[in-house]
Amino acid sequence: MINIILFGPPGAGKGTQSAKLIEKYNLTHISTGDLFRKHLKEGTELGKLAKEYMNNGNLVPDQVVIDMVDDKIKSQGKIAGIIFDGFPRTVAQAEALDKLMESINAPIKILVELVVDEEELKKRLADRAIKENRPDDAKAEIIENRIKVYKGETAAVADYYKQHNKYASVVGIGEIDQIFANICREIDKSLLV
Repeated sequence: MINIILFGPPGAGKGTQSAKLIEKYNLTHISTGDLFRKHLKEGTELGKLAKEYMNNGNLVPDQVVIDMVDDKIKSQGKIAGIIFDGFPRTVAQAEALDKLMESINAPIKILVELVVDEEELKKRLADRAIKENRPDDAKAEIIENRIKVYKGETAAVADYYKQHNKYASVVGIGEIDQIFANICREIDKSLLV
C-alpha cells in the first residue's frame, strides 16, 4: 500500500499534482474538507460532534478528524494506497495519523513537500481567484494570512516527517509535467526503502 502526503502552502500546486498522482498510482483521495462536508450532510455521529465544535467557533479536535479519516479508510475496502490532501495540518494530527496507519499495517511512506517562494504563491492565489472564481483567494490580506498560518502552524508537519526519514521536497515552480516527474521520482525512491 502506497500512502502519501502531498504537502505545501496554499497555491503550491497540490490539487493539480494530486489528480495526476491519483491516476498514476491508483490512489484513494482523502481530503478532510470533503470528509467534514460528507459527515455534516449525512448527520453522522462524527458530523454532529464536529458541528457542535464548529457552531461554538472552536476547531474540531484532532481525534474527531482522525476518526473521520479512519472511517473513510475502513469504508474503502481493498485499496492500492491513499493520498492525503489538507491533512495532517498539525504535528499532533501527524502523530495520530501515523498511529492509525501503523495500526492497520499501512504506514505513511512519504511526505512530499512542494516548495514555492512566497511571491509566486501570492501571484498564483490571485490568479486562481479570477480563473476559478475563488473569492477566498481574491484579497491580499487573506492570502497573507493563509501563508502566515501555514508557516506558523502547518509547516512543522514537514519537520516531523523529516525526523522520521519520510520527507522529500520538490520545487513546485516550472512545467507541471516536470514537477510531476520529480514527485514521482521521490515516491518511487520511498518505495525501495
